Amino acid sequence: MGKKVHPFLFRIGQTTSWRSKWFDLKRYQGFLREDYLLRKYLTDKLKSQGLSHVEIERSENELKVSIFTSRPGLIIGKGGTGIDNLKKELENFYKKIKTDKSSKTEIKLQIEEVLKPEMNAQIVGQQIADQIEKRVPFRRVLKQSIDKVMQNKDVKGVKIMISGRLDGVEMARTEWLVKGNIPLQTLRADIDYAQVNAYCRYGVIGIKVWIYKGDVFEDKNTKQK
Repeated sequence: MGKKVHPFLFRIGQTTSWRSKWFDLKRYQGFLREDYLLRKYLTDKLKSQGLSHVEIERSENELKVSIFTSRPGLIIGKGGTGIDNLKKELENFYKKIKTDKSSKTEIKLQIEEVLKPEMNAQIVGQQIADQIEKRVPFRRVLKQSIDKVMQNKDVKGVKIMISGRLDGVEMARTEWLVKGNIPLQTLRADIDYAQVNAYCRYGVIGIKVWIYKGDVFEDKNTKQK
């Protein structure tokens, strides 16, 4: 029986790093719940604005939230009004979900730009979901998305899989397209992975995207040190 492992989690410590940077044994359960709810809130709110991922870093009385997006101008807004409003909404939401109501936590919001959105699996998957929700034929969407990603010279391989009631048929099925190499068992392989849902009138379409960007080799000087 085959076993599936998340490509990002499989390579933590090798080519990827943690997206929550804190350590607290006593408040681990509460912090984990807060991180999950904060990410879900921001993902639902900013998914149409080119959101890639959210990183959370904690200190004693500070919570730093870094938002990685391909469209930072839409979030920041004119004169920074957009990011100010988002910070206020995030502070109000955090007060509701906070486990320790007695302590005061300052929230710092930082916007980071994704320079190559065609190499980001989450952004590519969301673009595919948006087109499927607009009833664009899924085969055309798959071919156009793969060709667009492979135009970048740094990309070595792409795989896109969609499953569900494709084009509204009664029986669900799975379709996929692959171009290039996708070495899922190689730890040094830099593979970006994302899973996105497209919500259609006839049901939910699941979308999975793998993007292989080549192998990452450790620097010899760093290894000797």
